[in-house]
Amino acid sequence: MNLKLPMNHFAIRREQGFEIYVLRNKHTELAVVPELGARIISLKDLRTGREWLWHPRGTLKLFRNRVGEDFSQSPLAGMDECFPTIAPCRWRGRTLPDHGEVWSAPWTVDIPAFERGILQTGVKLRVSPFELARKIELQENEIQISYQLSNGGTTDEHFLWTLHPLLRLQTGDQLELPASTRALLNGETWVDAIDSAIPGKNCAKVFAMPVCEGWAAVHNRETGDRLEFAWNPAENNALGLWLTRGGWHGHHHFAIEPTNGDADALAFAAERKRCGMVAAAGTVHWQICLRIGS
Repeated sequence: MNLKLPMNHFAIRREQGFEIYVLRNKHTELAVVPELGARIISLKDLRTGREWLWHPRGTLKLFRNRVGEDFSQSPLAGMDECFPTIAPCRWRGRTLPDHGEVWSAPWTVDIPAFERGILQTGVKLRVSPFELARKIELQENEIQISYQLSNGGTTDEHFLWTLHPLLRLQTGDQLELPASTRALLNGETWVDAIDSAIPGKNCAKVFAMPVCEGWAAVHNRETGDRLEFAWNPAENNALGLWLTRGGWHGHHHFAIEPTNGDADALAFAAERKRCGMVAAAGTVHWQICLRIGS
């Protein structure tokens, strides 16, 4: 059953057996599927009509995955949360799955908050002693995303987090980075003309760390489209960039990934102390802002 809420700024619709929560204003429309890892499946600039988020060719297909399944077998639609690891690994006797535990888990929704135009979702992890909550609000052309991570364990815990947005590229798209961040990429030439670049092996991921300016953007001067990711580098001091031109399962997409470490496996990052940490019974917070348009 569809629930239409006042002023058409937020609504719930049902598609392919899943409830899709929609936030909308005159600038932006965003759609989230809480049952599928609170995945953001659509991010539209309503002024230009551009859909920023990618999914495989053909019709968008939504379906559930079990915890532990390979991420390549997921719907691969849009923007996921990777936590507490990206690459599968073993850490403190735990077997952590590909792209983490939360993308394949159902998240709860705070309905009273949604009725106020705030999409508050949360998930308790099955393997690691964490609870992760995320809040999304639209403010003009900005998507404000806030996180709260709680450690329910009795010892301090390390974690990796990254926002994992699969972006559609169009002719004319350029990657904009602060000069200080670009200097950390050690001459990676493919980051310049991302719409036509072919990295080694047709796919590549690179990291910049530590970043002192927390922003990165895709800008198309031909169409006027722009999507910027902005964050506090004191909270997340690294940036991952991913590009596949057929090298990963034949797919073509790009990702700007604000993160708190320069490795994909928590076991490796934690041993080097290049990731986040939350104290026993403690809580940490961080934020990110997505800006649509100039």
